[in-house]
Amino acid sequence: MNAVPDVFSPARLGPVTLRNRIIKAATFEARTPNGLVSDDLIAFHRAMGAGGVGMTTVAYCAVSPGGRTDGSALWMRPEALSGLRRLTEAVHAEGAAISAQIGHAGPVANARSNKATALAPVRFFNPLSMRFARAATADDIAEVTAAHARAVRHAIDAGFDAVEIHLGHNYLASAFLSPLINRRTDEFGGTLQNRAQVARGIIAAVRREVDRDGTPAIAVTAKLNMADGVRGGISIEESLQTARWLQDDGGLDALELTAGSSLVNPMYLFRGDSPIKEFSAAFKPPLSWGMRMTGTKFLRAYPYRDAFLMADAEQFRRELTLPLILLGGITNKDAMDNAMSAGFDFVAMGRALLAEPDLINRIQADGQVRSLCDHCNKCMPTIYTRTHCVVTGGPA
Repeated sequence: MNAVPDVFSPARLGPVTLRNRIIKAATFEARTPNGLVSDDLIAFHRAMGAGGVGMTTVAYCAVSPGGRTDGSALWMRPEALSGLRRLTEAVHAEGAAISAQIGHAGPVANARSNKATALAPVRFFNPLSMRFARAATADDIAEVTAAHARAVRHAIDAGFDAVEIHLGHNYLASAFLSPLINRRTDEFGGTLQNRAQVARGIIAAVRREVDRDGTPAIAVTAKLNMADGVRGGISIEESLQTARWLQDDGGLDALELTAGSSLVNPMYLFRGDSPIKEFSAAFKPPLSWGMRMTGTKFLRAYPYRDAFLMADAEQFRRELTLPLILLGGITNKDAMDNAMSAGFDFVAMGRALLAEPDLINRIQADGQVRSLCDHCNKCMPTIYTRTHCVVTGGPA
């Protein structure tokens, strides 16, 4: 029987060695005016590195203008490289590794603020942008796949240690996986094998680019929905099969397990309080009115508990040999230790590190330390302005 690793021990992630097994999860920062790295973004991730994480994840790095979540989001292009290099150098100076979360937002993209057409498996209305996403053609899919490979090359050139491919939350690849959203009748619709082609094709293209020079340049991970939390959406059974294919394809160094839909059920991932009032204030009429009237349907209430995705994730752990990253309610040493005991290779933390970027150093010094995050989720609406914890003000 293998010994349970210490969460603070070094660990291999593909070709990279992390100083510990704790990853700052992707939490859209809203600190990229003009879609470029800012000093504010660098300070955000430097704080995470100085605070003790093994690796911090930059979110969100779109692969194309139309793949952004909104018009201010960073997208990977030559003009962004100098800022991205400053960012990776700052994090490396703190002893941490850095990953770029790359992807295409698909039907989640705000076509109005992007001033670019959004794509989806089928024609799809996005109530936040008040625009329709266009059904992606085979040529669109090929271009999005190629754009992922180009984005990875930019990440390599900028000095990133890893990329995380976004296959979750009903972004484009996830929307294709969803039987609820993907009602196509061609080779990209119908059976799960057909619906999984976009995700598998993207990972294959990324792996070819990463291995282009004969040895892996960086680590490759992916974020995959275990379930959408929506009737008729992605189920655990289908997601398990997708994960098996991704494992057998050999393109990933690790898989981060997530849940929920940015389109219809975001609280399935976040758990805790539903900040309806704060979300309403983040929008202008008529969206603000709609949020106040129907917010309980969009922001459904799910009680918070530590490691709340553990039970679902353990099903993946039993079925897969691929390294897995446990996300969701990891806020203290007990939860970290339980994850290690259950066979997970890494843990990922989001809201707790927004509240206290130095939390990892403090937990390492004293295992009894508890996070100040009370799961009020009022940080969620700040993604439209500048992501931060409204309780502590962090990261400064």
